[in-house]
Amino acid sequence: MLVAAHSLTLHIPGHEAHVAGRHTVTGDGRVRVELPANCQLAQRLAHQRETVAMIEVTDLAPTPVRNRVRGRGTLTGWLAPTGGDTSGYDGSDDDLVAVLDLATAEVTTADGTTSIDPAAFAAAQPDPLAATEADLLCHLDHHHAYTVDRLCRLVPTHHMRGVRQVRPLRLDRHGVVLRLELPAGDRDVRLRFRSALRHPDELGGQIDALLSESRHCRRAR
Repeated sequence: MLVAAHSLTLHIPGHEAHVAGRHTVTGDGRVRVELPANCQLAQRLAHQRETVAMIEVTDLAPTPVRNRVRGRGTLTGWLAPTGGDTSGYDGSDDDLVAVLDLATAEVTTADGTTSIDPAAFAAAQPDPLAATEADLLCHLDHHHAYTVDRLCRLVPTHHMRGVRQVRPLRLDRHGVVLRLELPAGDRDVRLRFRSALRHPDELGGQIDALLSESRHCRRAR
C-alpha cells in the first residue's frame, strides 16, 4: 500500500502535509519523508526536533469503479528530522528529511481492520507487483476485455446473476480481484494463482494458467 500510494498525508498536532511520492520505507521499518521547503510542518518540526505524528494512506483502485477506495492504512509514532541539529533551518532552500519511528499500524479493507506489529511491519516485503499494478490493471481493463470475460467463467455462477459490469480491481502476488458491479452494490471476487508470485516475470504464466482453467468452465450468463 505504501509503495503505490497516491494519497498519503502526514499529520502532526496543528499541521498536515500531503507527501505522496516523497516517502520511502527504510530497511529497519521506519517511514522516511521529504517535507517540501517552506512547508509549515517542516518549519514546526525543525523547531520542535521531535513530535508525535500520524500517517494516513489511502489505497485507490486505478480502474474506473464506483467505489475506488480499496483500503486505508494508519501509522503512528514519533517523527524527527534526520541529520542532527536543525536550529538553523529556515525552510527557504532545501527539503527537510524526517523519519517516523513506528509505534502502531493498522490496515482497514473490506475484510475488516488489522493491527500490525512494528516488528512485523519492518520484516514485511513489498508485493512484487506493487510498483506496476496500476499500469497492468489499466491495460487489462482498456485493451483486454475478452481476457476479463474469460476470467469471469471462474466466478461462481450465482455470483454473476444481475451483474451489469465487471472490471479488474486488484492484482497482487496472490491473484486477481474482479469487481462485479450490481444494480445495488458491488461484489469483489478473488481468483487465486496456483502459487504466490515471487517475481513480476511470473505473472504471465499465472494468468495463462487461469485462462486455461477457464476453458473448462461453463460460461456464466
